[in-house]
Amino acid sequence: MESSELLDKIHALPLTKTVRIMNVCGGHERSITTAGLRTALPAAIELIPGPGCPVCICPEEDIYQAIQIAIHEDVILVAFGDMLRVPVNAPQKAPRTLEQAKAAGADIRPIASPTEAVTIAEANPERTVVFFVAGFETTCAPVAAMLKAGIPDNLLLLMSGRLTWPAVDLLLGADHRTFDALIAPGHVATIMGAEEWDFVVKRYTMPTAVAGFTSQSLLEAIYSVLRQELEHRPFLDNCYTQVVTSTGNQKAQQLLNATFDIIDAPWRGIGIIPQSGFELNETYASHNARFKFPSYAEEARQKAGLMPAGCDCAQVILGQIKPSECRLYGQLCVPRNPVGPCMVSDEGACRIWWSSGIQSKT
Repeated sequence: MESSELLDKIHALPLTKTVRIMNVCGGHERSITTAGLRTALPAAIELIPGPGCPVCICPEEDIYQAIQIAIHEDVILVAFGDMLRVPVNAPQKAPRTLEQAKAAGADIRPIASPTEAVTIAEANPERTVVFFVAGFETTCAPVAAMLKAGIPDNLLLLMSGRLTWPAVDLLLGADHRTFDALIAPGHVATIMGAEEWDFVVKRYTMPTAVAGFTSQSLLEAIYSVLRQELEHRPFLDNCYTQVVTSTGNQKAQQLLNATFDIIDAPWRGIGIIPQSGFELNETYASHNARFKFPSYAEEARQKAGLMPAGCDCAQVILGQIKPSECRLYGQLCVPRNPVGPCMVSDEGACRIWWSSGIQSKT
């Protein structure tokens, strides 16, 4: 069915109240916003961006630790490009981002894939290379494959990988829910399987659909959850069957299970979420940067783990406010000078909204 037909079908639905639909994936939010789906849909449909940006929820204390390791230790620190610009709560004259630490002389290098970390470690056998890993299941799966294939002794990992579903479970278990239906992330479901999201239906009786990243797939998912809502018949609908199966990529799941333990882990702006973090298991403990450099957590640091002063990224991540309702949005916080993490990454809701022309509070 073409997108125009789907829009007609959605407009024909007898919606008598606002239906709030959360999309978890930053890629979904980018597709929704750049395609102008919010203005094309009926006013009774509210699309809410959720905690689907790994840069946005990466623990502030982990970024701080990465900065300190890079500054104070004789290492090469590598990280995915977006992570270099995320600010932390540090004294004004101290580096607040990995980018600033690099400018101050630290050997910090952006990479685009885990294999680049291996290449850099092999090219510098006399140096310790620290790979700062931030991302969800889709990022951690290739990292697991890298580990399983064997990595140089001088390559350490500082893990900040997270599982997606526990954050959604936390939001659904809250006293006040901010959404009525869920669009589950297509990329994550490719790895973990559509069935991973069945708990939303069974435990919370909420309409749910897995979507891809085209307007057509997203509209199919939106139409599906709206019909589920209207018919009071929630179920899990896979609207991304071209890529997503019910059980996912079994090989990738085996690699994740073979290399990582699942631990309770902090999410910036949210707090500790049980069983939501990837950490190197005992087999790969010799490559754990936290064991090599345990003294940089700085637990006594003021505002450790928090968003910057005045930043409302936490409320944006939780779906409590629109990105443009942040107090700093378009004022002190813009892409060229981000204050909060949601304005840094291409998957951050604030950055997506601003780059798509929503440049004032709405």
